[in-house]
Amino acid sequence: MDTIGIIPARYQSSRFEGKVLTDILGKPMIQHVWERARQAKVLDDLVIACDDERVASVAKDFGAKVVMTSKNHACGTDRIAEVVNPLEVKYIINIQGDEPLVHPVMIDTVGRALAENSDISMATLKKKITNPADLEDPHVVKVVVDKNDFALYFSRSCIPYQAQNCQVKEPVFYKHIGLYGYTKDFLFVFKNFPESNLEKIEKLEQLRVLEEGFRIKVIETKYDTIGVDTPQDLDKVKAFLEKENR
Repeated sequence: MDTIGIIPARYQSSRFEGKVLTDILGKPMIQHVWERARQAKVLDDLVIACDDERVASVAKDFGAKVVMTSKNHACGTDRIAEVVNPLEVKYIINIQGDEPLVHPVMIDTVGRALAENSDISMATLKKKITNPADLEDPHVVKVVVDKNDFALYFSRSCIPYQAQNCQVKEPVFYKHIGLYGYTKDFLFVFKNFPESNLEKIEKLEQLRVLEEGFRIKVIETKYDTIGVDTPQDLDKVKAFLEKENR
């Protein structure tokens, strides 16, 4: 098996408990994620990794492959590592369980980047920001990259800062989309990194990779997502899906 997609789905959430089971137009959120991920062409297998029987039961009912994991994992990366540890697999795609608008092309883009370039051990996505309000929204993570599209920094603040004497008339800002791909080898290197200083400040786990001196390839996508962090985010997702269905 070359590529596996893992959807970590934790029931407990400090801001929105049970959100992965929240109904969105007649389906639990996790089902929307799973159905979209199933359409990706690069995946040889797709698993929902959960720590609660309520999530497992619902996922099995709509036909998903489910693996129960420890309740003691501090993050989704550790949960994914538990699932893939015994598997013979080259690449792992981490598909967030609270991203019901994930597009299968996003998954294919990340998976192919890993498979086609041996210099890439971790990859993710960026999307051009078109809504000015997103620049000041701390829930919209921003990313800046070098000339080869490797991440320089991720932040909840607006980066790069536009100085008053800026010579660039229309600077472009990018939103980070939290879909990750790793080689299996790098996943286990990553999971053993200690929590980094910048990570503690920004509350962004991917910053520990940069602080440890490793690179993250960041690929631009035309597709956008709406992560569900609060009940209010559900209204945005429902409005998007209703428009899409029409």
